[in-house]
Amino acid sequence: MVKRRRRFKQHSTLAERLTQEASRLRERARTLPPGTEQTTLWRKVRQAETALRIDAWLASPGNLSPKQCEDLDRQKP
Repeated sequence: MVKRRRRFKQHSTLAERLTQEASRLRERARTLPPGTEQTTLWRKVRQAETALRIDAWLASPGNLSPKQCEDLDRQKP
């Protein structure tokens, strides 16, 4: 018998999901006292933000560098 892959259709973009996750983690980290759990959450926030920048870079037109993508993001209304 052939195994079938379970498929899941995402209803939001990767950027939207990463933004939501970063803001959720940021709010949780602010409520915690300083310690290892808070440090871990801040690290995950940075990872999500980095993933957002990489996603924007990969989706950018042409061969823009990451720095050029940041400049384009700042110019958006």
